[in-house]
Amino acid sequence: MKNKGVLYGLIAYTSWGLLPIYWKALKSVPPGEILSHRMVWSFLLLLGVLTVSHRWGWVRPVLRQPKVLFTFLLTASLLSVNWLTYIWAVNAGFIVESALGYFINPLVNVLLGMVFLRERLRPWQAVAVLIAAAGVLYLTITYGALPWIALTLAFSFGFYGLLRKTAVLNSLEGLSLETGWMFVPAFTYLILQQVNGTGAVGNSTPLVHLLLIGTGVITALPLLLFAAAARRVTLITLGILQYIAPTLQFLIGVFVYDEPFTHVELIGFSLIWLALLIYTADAFVRQRRRKQPAPAQPVPGDAA
Repeated sequence: MKNKGVLYGLIAYTSWGLLPIYWKALKSVPPGEILSHRMVWSFLLLLGVLTVSHRWGWVRPVLRQPKVLFTFLLTASLLSVNWLTYIWAVNAGFIVESALGYFINPLVNVLLGMVFLRERLRPWQAVAVLIAAAGVLYLTITYGALPWIALTLAFSFGFYGLLRKTAVLNSLEGLSLETGWMFVPAFTYLILQQVNGTGAVGNSTPLVHLLLIGTGVITALPLLLFAAAARRVTLITLGILQYIAPTLQFLIGVFVYDEPFTHVELIGFSLIWLALLIYTADAFVRQRRRKQPAPAQPVPGDAA
């Protein structure tokens, strides 16, 4: 069971790590149009999954809960910002900075948990956050500007995770509702593009058409695999697996698409990687301590 969970996690995170290659293949299509296709095809695919699995019982109760609907409108908006930023960044030649955003995302999650959920920051977690902040500050000073792509990706997904942490719907139902919220504006935008004669459908190669339809699969399938993995492995294992995606993105940016990676980026990234190493080690040690059996209590009357 655990090995199957690790396999699901590996496939999910590897899929996310290889996404830059997919988006690069759609470089001829504007980012907003790619995002709209992603929303539309994801929603249609998820409708099919819900139908086949007979999982429609959640819809009626949710429609009676405005707070839940509003929460998922917010998460859909955050997801849209995250996806649009990432698609644009990849095709604008900022894959490495995008990877930075997903490297610092776990530490942003810790920070948001402290601020909004009043979670206590453990000493080594605090050290990791401070080192990561130093890395971002160093890159800001050397660039002369904030690494806004990385921060937008990290914080949009961080706030998304924060809202989903307390949401009542699981991965499949939640993503269905999120894409459902965005379906109408996305579909309307695509129709307007076609009416104006600027839409990709009919004006692109068959491969581009196929890839646009495939955005639904590359969106929904990794998320479903991730949900399956999360039920089967520990949070520590999942936490380690999550670094596969940004690592692959980073390697693709540097070695496949020849994005610059100078000593400046090396120093900044090294600080981030050190912070992640401390964060992961702290989580690992804490998990091991939890698994250790409690010391045996002396039986009354026994010699001390």
